Amino acid sequence: MAPSSENAHPGKLITFEGGEGAGKTTQLALLADRLDAQGLDVVRTREPGGPPGAEQIRQLLVTGRTDRWSPLTEALLNFAARHEHLQNLILPALQNGQWVISDRFIDSTMAYQGMAGGVGQEAIRMLQDIVVGHHLPDLTIILDLPVGQGLTRADRRGADENRYERMDILFHERLRQGFLHIAEQEPDRCVVIDGTRSVEMIAKDIWSVVEKKFGPFDKDATP
Repeated sequence: MAPSSENAHPGKLITFEGGEGAGKTTQLALLADRLDAQGLDVVRTREPGGPPGAEQIRQLLVTGRTDRWSPLTEALLNFAARHEHLQNLILPALQNGQWVISDRFIDSTMAYQGMAGGVGQEAIRMLQDIVVGHHLPDLTIILDLPVGQGLTRADRRGADENRYERMDILFHERLRQGFLHIAEQEPDRCVVIDGTRSVEMIAKDIWSVVEKKFGPFDKDATP
């Protein structure tokens, strides 16, 4: 049975998920700007990362050789960073009534390490129960597009944090299917958005999803 969110805080947690080059960072910024325009107090963050300690762990994960860590070690590092993220940024913000929008969260560990990496869903869920508990996202937006298209986009960025981008194509195919499987398992929380279209079309669909779940908003307010 899929877990349910039992968040008792006044804020909202929205997460963006997807493979490499899916456009998460761009769409997160557009959504955050639009929510800002509604007068909401929005916190933008990312995983692995957020607070200083979690950002230090991030560098261990996203740089270096592709075989630097085993998938289980990666999962443990991600959950260590996530614990810092939750305790020192996400939960305090939510308790203050802020809207937290995160570039990746629990589903990335399930897809990257649990499914694509072979750790398995059961092991990831056990770690999630310990670290995250019932603090699940109120909404997860999964940007989906063909692996080749995403990797081409990611390669154009020329970023140093490219350890996962350099993993083989089969890994990325398993990763894509992992995210789609998560969406099938948790349809009340997860929405899959076609990431092959223009930035504007994708942003429009995302706003429609957010407005349907959390609205109504002031339609005249624009970023």
